[in-house]
Amino acid sequence: MSSLSRELVFLILQFLDEEKFKETVHKLEQESGFFFNMKHFEDQVQAGEWDEIERYLCGFTKVEDNRYSMKIFFEIRKQKYLEALDRQDRAKAVEILVKDLKVFASFNEELFKEITQLLTLDNFRQNEQLSKYGDTKSARNIMLVELKKLIEANPLFRDKLTFPPFKSSRLRTLINQSLNWQHQLCKNPRSNPDIKTLFIDHSCTPTTANGAHPPPPSNTPLVGPIPKAGAFPPIGAHGPFQPVVSPTPGAIAGWMSANNPSLPHPSVAAGPPTLVQPSSAAAFLKHPRTPTGMNYQSADSEHLMKRMRPGQSEEVSFSGIAHTPNIYSQDDLPKTVVRTLNQGSNVISMDFHPQHQTILLVGTNVGDISLWEVGSRERLAHKPFKVWDLSASSMPLQTALLNDAAISVNRCVWGPDGLMLGVAFSKHIVQIYTYNPTGELRPHLEIDAHVGGVNDIAFAHPNKQLCIVTCGDDKMIKVWDAGAGGRQYIFEGHEAPVYSLCPHYKENIQFIFSTAIDGKIKAWLYDSLGSRVDYDAPGLWCTMMAYSADGTRLFSCGTSKEGESHLVEWNESEGSIKRTYLGFRKRSLDVVQFDTTRSHFLAAGDEFQIKFWDMDNTNMLTAVDADGGLPASPRLRFNKEGSLLAVTTSDNGIKILASSDGLRLIRMLESRAIDKSRSPSEPINSKPLIVNALGSVANVSSGLASSLERSDRIQPAVSIGNLGTMDNSRLVDVKPRISDDTDKLKSWKSDIVDSSQLKALRLPDSIAAGKVGS
Repeated sequence: MSSLSRELVFLILQFLDEEKFKETVHKLEQESGFFFNMKHFEDQVQAGEWDEIERYLCGFTKVEDNRYSMKIFFEIRKQKYLEALDRQDRAKAVEILVKDLKVFASFNEELFKEITQLLTLDNFRQNEQLSKYGDTKSARNIMLVELKKLIEANPLFRDKLTFPPFKSSRLRTLINQSLNWQHQLCKNPRSNPDIKTLFIDHSCTPTTANGAHPPPPSNTPLVGPIPKAGAFPPIGAHGPFQPVVSPTPGAIAGWMSANNPSLPHPSVAAGPPTLVQPSSAAAFLKHPRTPTGMNYQSADSEHLMKRMRPGQSEEVSFSGIAHTPNIYSQDDLPKTVVRTLNQGSNVISMDFHPQHQTILLVGTNVGDISLWEVGSRERLAHKPFKVWDLSASSMPLQTALLNDAAISVNRCVWGPDGLMLGVAFSKHIVQIYTYNPTGELRPHLEIDAHVGGVNDIAFAHPNKQLCIVTCGDDKMIKVWDAGAGGRQYIFEGHEAPVYSLCPHYKENIQFIFSTAIDGKIKAWLYDSLGSRVDYDAPGLWCTMMAYSADGTRLFSCGTSKEGESHLVEWNESEGSIKRTYLGFRKRSLDVVQFDTTRSHFLAAGDEFQIKFWDMDNTNMLTAVDADGGLPASPRLRFNKEGSLLAVTTSDNGIKILASSDGLRLIRMLESRAIDKSRSPSEPINSKPLIVNALGSVANVSSGLASSLERSDRIQPAVSIGNLGTMDNSRLVDVKPRISDDTDKLKSWKSDIVDSSQLKALRLPDSIAAGKVGS
């Protein structure tokens, strides 16, 4: 479906909602799969409409799509099962067990057996782990909180939880604009036209010689009032006709010049395509405007958008939405040193796992990579550099290694689902590993990607397919299939080595920002039509770009050859700098690195410190030195929740800084370690616990397609406590991002520091399936 057709669905949804066609609205939401109505979902859950809930969900996801979806369906069916038991409706409970819950048995047979054993109890609350189960209403509300977090974390819902912002009665407005336009084309326009139908184009009826209007043709049925009163006001009700005003040049100025030779269809040159979303519109292109708002594109412009849009379907990110007020304080910043890790060589790149908030990937200047569990200070994996298949390598790579065997990691990064990671090296190649929850890294792909150094690597999803994007000293950007490693695109146009990449999407258009060491910023769609943007970065040297966590704000940070550093936010619709952040020293000793977190804060390493900014304030918020020992321009990386910050040290180490939330997370991990030390009969597993409300079921997924993981892989411990609603602390590793609502954080994190409770909620694998509790 084209982008315009998709927007038309939203307009129809708005119209149906305004006309109170409630059931039709939700049916269209489900069938289109464009917008997940969380309010409707909440109402259905609280009413216990389980069949309707599953029908609605199936418009967006299926049980087997990924671990989040599986967990969502399990929670719903588990609650339905417990309610049947609570009503003493054994027959219904057995039916639910067989028809709804048995599907999960193939992934966790022991858990299914324990669920079945509840049938033998007079009251399932006799089970210790379910003893706190309250009444039906409270249980549904508690479950709903967890379901909402799972839905927000599920990538299939990522861009479907917010309705696009546009004015009310937008469809009526567009129809009125069309009628105005049709009336202007009338040969004999009347001052007060009478609009009686929308089924044919409007045309004022000519008058006869005596001034009377001729009767309508006898064969036309299109006369009389509109069937539904008020469905569209007569055109006269909107006041006098307004002239169509041509747009001014300033109204359509954007990142792309109108004379870009790579863009065809000169007929739409008045509104050139722009790579980033205008702040005042939900459409991806800019258009001529009528006085009452934006009109639909012509067929040519829709064709252009179709041609420009090979990327991931139905991904929406609106740059024009209003940003919520800053509800954060400095206490939300990770400033307290809680861990110090000794890497042993100079750290070049770091990245936290997208789901497991305490697993840190590290790459160094000697080419090795490590995985750290920062909570336990354990190094889970270490891979020194080696070429996996030297005989298959190109001659330039073999020659480069022969002349100088030294090699460095330039960038290491996790894939979006955390099942894969990529490493870019200073000579020619990238290596892709697969990762499983036991901490094991397995070689997956080795690609001889560029001539010279590979300066950056990232993951993207064009055409709904996971891809690897690389850039290098050869001035090129290349896109590779993450499954087989085949090359899909080559982007050429930079005149200097490409320094960094920033893949992103707006609406359903996937694109890539790139920066080169000559300070040029370019942007590319996944086609062969060349760069859509050619702009200068502040400092005209090494610059990196990044979006805020919600994908609505674009930032860049770079350093000039003279050592002047620039941290700025961009105005996407104009390609200009919106604000410049203050607080850097006049001469930085190295290229300053930065990161963003919580869609509210920026951090950069400068002057032997970590400096923080509020995104909405150009003045520096605060700075910390992490108890000393930092290099002049330390490298840094937030975890996905923003509760931990990894910072490089001058002695080849890493310091982990924590916020108040991060401190609670670390204490939780420490309490688990204490539990293990007090229970020698339990199996010792120093790997990070993967906790969730379905145990192994929530951790099943495949390496490349985010489908189901093979059942023969090692699974974490599961308890019958999983049958009850879990503490929200168990979502630490289930979802990439915990809600930033401070009150909600306080409400659950006050419970997880009690080690005895954590122990009671966990049934180790070594204990018999029929044994409950500890």
